[in-house]
Amino acid sequence: MNRRLAMVAVLVYSGIGLCAQPSQTVSPDLPYLRKAGSFTQLIVDGKPFLMLAGELHNSSASSTEYMAPIWRKLAAMNLNTVIGTVSWELLEPEEGKFDFRLVDDQIREARRHNMRLVLIWFATWKNANASYVPMWVKTDLKRFPRVQSKDGTNQDSLTPLGEASLAADAKAFRALMRHIREVDTQHTVIMMQVENEAGLLGDSRDRSPLAEKAWSSPVPSELMSYLQKNRDRLIPEVAQVWGAQGYRTSGTWPEVFGTTPHSDEVFMAWHIGRYIGKVAEAGKAEHPIPMYANAWLVQNEKQLPGGYPSGGPVSRVMDIWRAAAPAIDLLAPDIYLPDFKGVCASYTRSGNPLFIPEARASVPNLLWAIGQHAALGYSPFGIDSLNEDHPIGQAYQVLGGMIPILMRYQPEGRVMAVVEGEERSQTVRFGGYQMNITFGGMRRPGAATPQPTAGSAQQPAGPSGYGLIIHTGPDEFLFVGTGLNVTFAADSPGPRIARLGTVDEGRFEHGIWVPGRRFNGDETGGGNRVMLRGPGLAVQKVRLYRHD
Repeated sequence: MNRRLAMVAVLVYSGIGLCAQPSQTVSPDLPYLRKAGSFTQLIVDGKPFLMLAGELHNSSASSTEYMAPIWRKLAAMNLNTVIGTVSWELLEPEEGKFDFRLVDDQIREARRHNMRLVLIWFATWKNANASYVPMWVKTDLKRFPRVQSKDGTNQDSLTPLGEASLAADAKAFRALMRHIREVDTQHTVIMMQVENEAGLLGDSRDRSPLAEKAWSSPVPSELMSYLQKNRDRLIPEVAQVWGAQGYRTSGTWPEVFGTTPHSDEVFMAWHIGRYIGKVAEAGKAEHPIPMYANAWLVQNEKQLPGGYPSGGPVSRVMDIWRAAAPAIDLLAPDIYLPDFKGVCASYTRSGNPLFIPEARASVPNLLWAIGQHAALGYSPFGIDSLNEDHPIGQAYQVLGGMIPILMRYQPEGRVMAVVEGEERSQTVRFGGYQMNITFGGMRRPGAATPQPTAGSAQQPAGPSGYGLIIHTGPDEFLFVGTGLNVTFAADSPGPRIARLGTVDEGRFEHGIWVPGRRFNGDETGGGNRVMLRGPGLAVQKVRLYRHD
């Protein structure tokens, strides 16, 4: 690919087409998103990259002194990516005067510790309010109007219909991205999160004069065109709200979408999405790396908009966000809910790539996201509070060496996850074999029963078995996990009986297999099963054969 075509590819894969014009030539080495089979991969330095990440606490990156010992700790936990923060109030404490020292410190230290950075732009929204905007914004309610309640009370968030607010936010973000372009020539910063958990709490819709005027005005033609063009492919929740009014193609917001709380949510999603999309567009004009918006999720099926941030990028309004914010490459869930699998499934609809910027530090959930949904990355929140010996660090060490393997086989659908659910056993069909999986460690006779640890009575037990299965070739598999006991049966034409040929433990370093012991006898249940036991993730390379 010549340099001109490479430049075009970066712009196209970044989701902005050729509309944004950067102020200087775009490097063809910029991180970008690339379609790979039915999945999307993040390309860094020309190669697919998996973010084994952790997100810092909100205030950690505001102090270089505080962060000084944290970087070594994060490296010891085997992170290859850190999600840090940039707050508008510290970047632009006086209007037009920018201070990039904290940004430079994060880039320098991440590079020194051989890690990549994802930066969060804490600006107009942080958890549905405006706590991170500068004082010159907070104190000027006339220039930067607020969301209002029905009685006219100003709330703690800026209205997304305030054009001066949008202009100021976008100007600051553009300055940030210009600075990153200038100082980060090694592309340490690989993605940007634009705002944080945007939306409106306490009501389903903004009631300020600007919002009331917009509510009574025609729905923008851009949104109506998108809905009509994609009517047969819309997320069901969006189709339901629009369909309740007979799929009208023009009219005011209540005429087209009705007057329910979910109609209000569509209205807010359009205006918040438009605002954040414009901020992202301004940043990409300087440095077009991938950008995403994250969501505070709906907590239960009975919760109405306003109980969670109305208008935020929850999965039920992804179509509205796509129409409003084409410069945003993906929508990402912050997952703290028990139904981790369900949330992942809801966010991979319509081809949305999965990235989990905030979650609990759960190895089973990490493997599920990677194995079932080819997630771009996984990131426990508050990573700087975890101990260095946390299981997530060991899992990152194992997976870090396997990134080239995972990235090679994901596009071909040859990576899957297995995680214990309500049943203690599962049967999966994969790579021409039926695999019967029993979860939980198999103790030898006389082994002591593990005793509960402190606090275990207050917390539900997690899965006792989980892992990845990678189909690397005919009759060949990699198993990565713990608490898995697997037997095999033929599930494709040919000889009927399946047997273990060889089973080797080992590890990967930079994608290269480093063999350990050859397992047989006791380690394979007399040659009848693959057994992966804890603590931590084990890696076994398995070769099968068949006969009659």
